[in-house]
Amino acid sequence: MYIIYVGIDISKYKHDCFICKDTGEVIVENLSFDNSKKGFQQFLDLLKSYDNSNVHIGLEATGHYGLNLKLFLEKNNYSFMEFNPLLVKEFYKSLTLRKTKTDKVDATVVARKLMSVPYRPNSSLFYHKYSIKSLTRLRETLVKQRSKYKVQLTNILDMIFPEFKPFFSNSFGVTSLYILEKYKTPEKIANMRDFDSLSKISRSKFTYAKFVKLKDLAKNTIGESNDIFELELTSILNLYKNIDEQIIELDKQISTIIKDLNPPTLSIPGIGVITCASIISEFGDISKFSNPSKMLSFAGLEPGIIESGTMSSKGKMVKRGSGYLRYSLMNVALTVIRFNNTFYDYYHKKISEGKCHRVALSHVCKKLIRVIFILETKNIQFDPSLLK
Repeated sequence: MYIIYVGIDISKYKHDCFICKDTGEVIVENLSFDNSKKGFQQFLDLLKSYDNSNVHIGLEATGHYGLNLKLFLEKNNYSFMEFNPLLVKEFYKSLTLRKTKTDKVDATVVARKLMSVPYRPNSSLFYHKYSIKSLTRLRETLVKQRSKYKVQLTNILDMIFPEFKPFFSNSFGVTSLYILEKYKTPEKIANMRDFDSLSKISRSKFTYAKFVKLKDLAKNTIGESNDIFELELTSILNLYKNIDEQIIELDKQISTIIKDLNPPTLSIPGIGVITCASIISEFGDISKFSNPSKMLSFAGLEPGIIESGTMSSKGKMVKRGSGYLRYSLMNVALTVIRFNNTFYDYYHKKISEGKCHRVALSHVCKKLIRVIFILETKNIQFDPSLLK
């Protein structure tokens, strides 16, 4: 039985496909179908005459534009394989010197690329990991926005009440936010009377001595407040609290999904639920990677290598691939070296070799990726005694 190869070029409103047999015989040279239920059914009708297991479908990883089509294929028991658009582009360059780029050509190139590699379809967990990926990326966006609001709040407080922020160990904790939201200006803070409420909110951490001291600072502040500053403070506070509540809700959703999946990566000490979610969702189906080096390349953490004649050198980190993944791995490397002696010793070994902090951390990331690869591919839990 012959294999049917289907190359699909994804776009926002329509998709183009090219279909051929493994013998090279073209079945459909160029078909455009709408990104709609009718269009999807039109595409499905083309494939119905063939056995699902003999249909190999390839498409580029183009973000959310192809999500509905991929879910439709999965629902109708068709597998598919995704390609990095950069790999498809380089593959096309190897076929011709022409610079022709059309949707029809792209679909054909994807099909030819699909025929040139072993077929490794996406796993059945595709939807779950895509959902986590969307949630973790949204969370990262909101966290960055929340940080901007913190800076704006700090700037306003520097004008209204500059002594306020240094007074609290957690400048934007529950107690400090409650005071700012309720009183806003130094004059009102100096006259506040509800110590019992503040003590209850802070779980008795905000003592009466702190209460008296804060009121005294408010009476003698060098800050100046007016209606404009007060309005600005209120607006930014509302935005900050709203976005903070959304992040908390996202954390709950991510935690629920990741705990249901229970990936082996979560067993590594120092990797929390949110970070684990970001890492496994960005990597996606780890079975697609034949070795840890390819995972490293996917994360953009490998150094560029330049060789020409007798010259050979390693360049800077290539930083291709997912920036979200690279950011998560570099951040989690800091916590992993605190929770595991082998990672800690490996980090200091690189430091002793003359590597700077960031370069040493990147080496820890490489070691961590090797560990993740073993855990996920073998579906085993982390065992520090086996780490070398």
